Amino acid sequence: MPFYSLGLSEPIVRAVNEKGYTTPSPIQVEAIPAVLSIKDVMAAAQTGTGRTASFTLPMLQRLAAGPPVKKNHIRALVLTPTRELAAQVADSVVAYGKHLSLKSGAVFGGVNINPQIKKLRDGVDVLAATPGRLLDLYNQRAVKFTQLEILVLDEADRMLDMGFIRDIEKIISALPSARQTLLFSATLTEKVSKLGNLLNNPVRIGISPKLTAAQTVRQSVYEVDSGKKSDLLIHLFNKKNWGQVLIFTRTRHGANRLVKKMVHSGIAAAAIHSDKTQRIRTRTLADFKAYKIRALVATDIASRGLDIVDLPHVINYELPDFSDDYIHRIGRTGRAGAEGKQSLWLAPAKSGFCRELKPSSVKRWFVKLRRALSRLTMCRLTKLKENSKKPTIKRREGRRSEGAFKRGKEKSRSGYKPRRDSNVQPRDAKGFRGKPRRDSNVQPRDAKVLQGKPRRDSGYKPKVLRVS
Repeated sequence: MPFYSLGLSEPIVRAVNEKGYTTPSPIQVEAIPAVLSIKDVMAAAQTGTGRTASFTLPMLQRLAAGPPVKKNHIRALVLTPTRELAAQVADSVVAYGKHLSLKSGAVFGGVNINPQIKKLRDGVDVLAATPGRLLDLYNQRAVKFTQLEILVLDEADRMLDMGFIRDIEKIISALPSARQTLLFSATLTEKVSKLGNLLNNPVRIGISPKLTAAQTVRQSVYEVDSGKKSDLLIHLFNKKNWGQVLIFTRTRHGANRLVKKMVHSGIAAAAIHSDKTQRIRTRTLADFKAYKIRALVATDIASRGLDIVDLPHVINYELPDFSDDYIHRIGRTGRAGAEGKQSLWLAPAKSGFCRELKPSSVKRWFVKLRRALSRLTMCRLTKLKENSKKPTIKRREGRRSEGAFKRGKEKSRSGYKPRRDSNVQPRDAKGFRGKPRRDSNVQPRDAKVLQGKPRRDSGYKPKVLRVS
């Protein structure tokens, strides 16, 4: 089935063909006609199945037939959880709408806000934004929603996981009620289902309770000792002459250490994580796509929103915390029907899990693996506890004399008691201006005399003023 059979216009179909796509994916076959019929849509699809194009193509056709955008206004809004995904959506809009006279842009945090304000002054037809930066622009009156026609919530499950629910509610409350709302997500959890209340009789597409990996990705698990992972990785890069590999780690410091070791061995590598500025992240990603960098080491910040054409290999250097993140990681390869490879490196202690994985059993396998790792960790902690010596605190308590123990016990029962050799007196509740210290010459202020008696060692006699 070609794209023109879905009801798309000739300029859009020509732009899609120039991108190298001739046949729509299953999610596009169902979603594009529903969006063109101006209905709310709630869709779920696997990563890498053309989800972005399924709402971008019909959205551009609708906007092309409408009136021009006003200054400081937008006609379509796409909310995304990350900066990378917002930039990806903006690039898709530019690529698919290059034969149309529409203006688009992306706004997100981590960069200077002034160029974004300047771009919005003339109005933007399609705006991809993260919730936080969009609220900042709205509070500064740099963007208006009066002319908005379409709202898209892309990766809705990720936005809720990142705590954007309040920002989303504030944004939706400022939007006009007469609009078309599209919700696209890789997984439909209970939280995402609650967002369905924002939609008006939505068309539900591709909803599946299980999150599975793409069929085009070949998954493998290998035994690798934790201390030898980096050496093996460098050896494989030199032996197989890998040109483009995406490597996932759990922590930012682990990514930096791995990159440092690879660069020291002569391999062009770079890291991308939340500690990097947006300018560095954008430049690093551009260099990786241009094959200037052979290895891109990333945390889970890159598990969604990265669209790298024909990425051949993804390595899970370390296991993620959740199965959904694992599936989104391997979804960076095998996109748009292309074939890809994914390998997970585990220590020999987990050798029972070293086998080929089927896409339909990834989540169940992941849960079993996590439980086994937890049991392994608990066994190690139990052995360490049995072999460890008694805590030093107990030995110190045994060395304390009986008198010191009793004094400490009496002190805890009686509360505060000043030392015997101290002149500090406790504050009396009845006499706030009570007696002075025994060794002090300071006299308290009398209620009848504004200026009290002089000090004993002073020759100055102040005037006494009586209060009538």
